[in-house]
Amino acid sequence: MSSLKLGVEVVGAHDLLAKDGQGSFCPFVELEFDGQRCRTTTKEKDLSPVWNESFYFNVSDPNKLSSLPLEAFVYNHNKANNAKTCLGKVRLTAPSFVNYSDAVVLHYPLEKRSILSRAKGELGLKVFVTDDPSIKPSNPLPAMDPDVVPKSIPKEKNGKRHTFFHLPNAKQPQQQQQKVTPAPTQQQMNYGVHEMKSGPQASRVVNMFPGSSSQPFDYALKETSPFLGGGRIVGGRVIRGDRPTSTYDLVEQMRFLFVRVVKARDLPSKDATGSLDPYVEVKVGNYKGITKHYEKKQNPEWNQVFAFSRETVQSSVLEVVVKDKALVKDDSVGFVRIDLHEVPTRVPPDSPLAPEWYRLEDKKGEKKKGELMLAVWYGTQADEAFPDAWHSDAIAPGDSTSVSPTYIRSKVYHSPRLWYVRVNVIEAQDLVPADKSRFPDAYVKVQIGNQILKTKPVQTRNMNPIWNEEFMFVAAEPFEDHLTFTVEDHAGPNKDETIGRTVIALNSIDRRADDRFVHTRWYNLEKSLSDAMDSDRAKKDKFHSRLHVCVCLDGGYHVLDESTQYSSDLRPTAKQLWKSSIGVLELGILNADGIQPMKTRDGKGTSDTYCVAKYGHKWVRTRTIVNSLNPKYNEQYTWEVYDTATVLTVGVFDNSQIGGSDNTRDNKIGKVRIRISTLETGRVYTHCYPLLVLHPSGVKKLGELHLAIRFSSTSMVNMMSQYSRPLLPKMHYKRPLSVIQQDILRHQAVNIVAARLGRAEPPLRREVVEYMSDANAHLWSMRRSKANFLRLTSVFSGLFSAGKWFGEVCTWKNPITTVLVHILFAMLVCFPELILPTVFLYMFLIGVWNYRYRPRYPPHMNTSLSCADAVSPDELDEEFESFPASKSSDIVRMRYDRLRSVAGRIQTVVGDIATQGERLQALLSWRDPRATTIFVLLCLVAAIVLYVTPFQMIALLPGFYVMRHPRFRHKTPSAPINFFRRLPARTDSML
Repeated sequence: MSSLKLGVEVVGAHDLLAKDGQGSFCPFVELEFDGQRCRTTTKEKDLSPVWNESFYFNVSDPNKLSSLPLEAFVYNHNKANNAKTCLGKVRLTAPSFVNYSDAVVLHYPLEKRSILSRAKGELGLKVFVTDDPSIKPSNPLPAMDPDVVPKSIPKEKNGKRHTFFHLPNAKQPQQQQQKVTPAPTQQQMNYGVHEMKSGPQASRVVNMFPGSSSQPFDYALKETSPFLGGGRIVGGRVIRGDRPTSTYDLVEQMRFLFVRVVKARDLPSKDATGSLDPYVEVKVGNYKGITKHYEKKQNPEWNQVFAFSRETVQSSVLEVVVKDKALVKDDSVGFVRIDLHEVPTRVPPDSPLAPEWYRLEDKKGEKKKGELMLAVWYGTQADEAFPDAWHSDAIAPGDSTSVSPTYIRSKVYHSPRLWYVRVNVIEAQDLVPADKSRFPDAYVKVQIGNQILKTKPVQTRNMNPIWNEEFMFVAAEPFEDHLTFTVEDHAGPNKDETIGRTVIALNSIDRRADDRFVHTRWYNLEKSLSDAMDSDRAKKDKFHSRLHVCVCLDGGYHVLDESTQYSSDLRPTAKQLWKSSIGVLELGILNADGIQPMKTRDGKGTSDTYCVAKYGHKWVRTRTIVNSLNPKYNEQYTWEVYDTATVLTVGVFDNSQIGGSDNTRDNKIGKVRIRISTLETGRVYTHCYPLLVLHPSGVKKLGELHLAIRFSSTSMVNMMSQYSRPLLPKMHYKRPLSVIQQDILRHQAVNIVAARLGRAEPPLRREVVEYMSDANAHLWSMRRSKANFLRLTSVFSGLFSAGKWFGEVCTWKNPITTVLVHILFAMLVCFPELILPTVFLYMFLIGVWNYRYRPRYPPHMNTSLSCADAVSPDELDEEFESFPASKSSDIVRMRYDRLRSVAGRIQTVVGDIATQGERLQALLSWRDPRATTIFVLLCLVAAIVLYVTPFQMIALLPGFYVMRHPRFRHKTPSAPINFFRRLPARTDSML
């Protein structure tokens, strides 16, 4: 029997459906899980009962936990006939089973038990999984007649209420097999690189989409046909090779010589004291790698792996040299030489190669004292040793010290789980200001880390000010910062005096996943921060000023830590609200071509590039390829997809932490965004993406990135049902955040994520996180404003074209077309039931016709759409200007005047739109009594005419009038238009 248990805390229910009009309503809850049943106590005459009872169920097989449901039934006990009536049920599956630290109370709506039954109300449950062996499972109910209701006796144990059941003539529990359809097996998350079939390493460009955009040919997307695992990719399909495909088939195979230096023993010492500072140097041709050294140790253990690319190995001998740090450079302790023709090949899933002891030799090949344990084999990037190995492509030939392995290895990062912290500052009591002769002008400063918000100062005639202001903060797990409240008195200009402080640990704050009520609390105010941090000291003092606040961690929101247009994750913070995944996204980062030199080394331009991919909480970073303008990565990563309306972002950067760099910031080379919903299921996309970056001098192409992408669906039904669900969690609609709040919180979230990822090893630097998250997308840009205006114009271009076409029909430019429109219009008016079917049939035919022109490539950066190809140098300089501005006053004044000119035109357009709306309101407002009189009388006449005239006639006459021949038209506007333009607006009241 496994020690894993499922804990269920039945909190309470509310708004239940009353089954008895005489007030004898007696609810209780029955839980069923893995063939076990437990029951709460029965509450007398209570439609909103509170139980707060905990139960623990054994998990017989942890591997089947994902297919075991938890069912909670709410019953009413009828004392008259000792029967029970079902009031509703709640059914929970594996996504709701989280660790105890992540569990929060959720109120689930009661569902019908059957089609004909009724259900009403909600049931509050807290569900979690624990493996604590000290927790004993609750006594299950035995098999029994459904009409028999046992008596339950609640008992207190360890501060929690558990329920035990005593039944006469109890039988042994019958373990009933649950007939549940097993959930689809989730693919194991892999982030390593994998073995591929051998073949040509270069990707050949086979197709081009000249009509995909209006941008230059060099900036367009290109389709490639690389030779990946099992065969060549052509048009998204795999052309099989002579060998079955691998599971990880989105990268080209790269072969490496792996050398694992394990340890040494009985090394000879050349020092009179017998000491030795050993290290090992591994040499293959011009490449060499060095282990760390130990001081005064003759039996060291290194356990380091070195990987040499077979493409660059031009030697047939591997030389492993044991050296002493204290000796001269050319001297050594001993050698081990291995013929590379005798090295075996290892292909996963073979077990790792067993290391062997090798006797040390001198330069002449004679045996010496001491042995070295080594393992040498040929493998690929699919080898388990690859991610943590030292790589020969990360150094220049003959150089082994310029690069630290820390900054070149591929790594996977997980951004911290973010929470919104909701703080409501209500009031204070018995404040004691420094100047007791006056009432304080008090306000409260709330702080979490570097996030500080303040209430408005309140002037009262007593020492009990009331604020009742609400704030939102962002916090990340594990919670390291505290929530600090500081009550201050604004005693005078630039003079604020502290009245008291209180500190709350974020771990102690209540968590919620919905908008349930959270209890408020009073906290004592201390004079100093150290006293506020010391909870024991508060008990010794007799008198305290107090602060009344309401604080909670809101887990029902999705904390936005990236630009809302390019969100890669839309799940709420609380894990209980997560739905099951709908698919798997696989990314193969193949190589980059034509990278522009980002630095100078040895008199030549070069780049040290690496790629970063971000999707959801998972960030990945490839290894750094040093001194290469055409680096080959060939690393493959996998993500689970929970929503197709999300975006994968891949960026390329130059590593500035390597010797020879001019600055300490990693330079951006470009990035690619791919929306998951634009990918066909099961197709392999192999494309070459241009890396475009906007510089103060204009848009530049800094290279091309070759990617292989595949999106596989695990449940087509769940994926299609996503389109009917809200994009964001429910709390964003129940208690929405303002736009200003979202921008401030997003900025704080990006700072927190950047700080956490910057503490990893190797660090993911702040400039990388901000560039991948589009942290500065909200700043003003004349170029973006133009681009968005042109996008808006393009959206309505179809409507404008239809209006232009209808204008030509009305002016009889093509009489045949106009006559046909008259006939169609008359048919639709005489048979109005054909209008909607005709419209939908027409849209269906358009959709089917456009299927042949559907996009066959993922979206990519478009310089024309972004207005980056025709932007002026001054506008670019303004876009890259720091915030706040640092330019001279003349330049800032010129830009300010230009901004006023643009804003003035926008102001005029907005005012014109408001004027038309106000004229519509003036029709019945009697602001113009004569115009309103005319309109009211016309409405009366129209009502009488419409009552006695057939609808077809009413519709035909205006239609034929609008499409009348030009000889019956006048150049002056019609009477209705003249009447509308004469109506008053509220512009007369504007200052």
